[in-house]
Amino acid sequence: MGAVITPQLVDVVDTVSAVRSYSSGTSRHLSTCRVEHWGLRLECPTPDDPFSDSEVTWLMPDLGLRLTHHRPRSRHARSGPSVLSAVRVQRDGRWWRTTDLLLGLAVPGGTTARIVRSEEFAAAVAGRVLGPDDADQALRTVHRTLEEVSLHRHDLGTWLTHRGIYDVWPSL
Repeated sequence: MGAVITPQLVDVVDTVSAVRSYSSGTSRHLSTCRVEHWGLRLECPTPDDPFSDSEVTWLMPDLGLRLTHHRPRSRHARSGPSVLSAVRVQRDGRWWRTTDLLLGLAVPGGTTARIVRSEEFAAAVAGRVLGPDDADQALRTVHRTLEEVSLHRHDLGTWLTHRGIYDVWPSL
């Protein structure tokens, strides 16, 4: 069975109204929406997710990355990995438009980061959902980031500090 070709995912954040709109047509009100010197900090509740209470997302346009973490619903549950996804970010005043390049890294913390969504990425490239420039950008971004995170012993906090981002990840 071949991989399913997913359309490119695009979301738009309105930083004034604190609403994130998805290409699926749905939107979410954000509990946190703050422009930082390094990018955009977002958090939104995930009431339909049985395991996650909220999603924390940082958009880092200069790095071509979106960093995401799902806060577990139960304080006793084990937290899943943070995910660094290759993205293209376009800013226009209050609007931040993010195009998912369908390739990323799962960084569990305390163990080796690994490339994720490679089958979806390959199917999107083969199906021409993802153009050659975006595919090249995704590969370069993910491999550069994997090398940098590896040099920092797969510790996102240390890697973020190295990149000049001194905020705690995931924020409390």
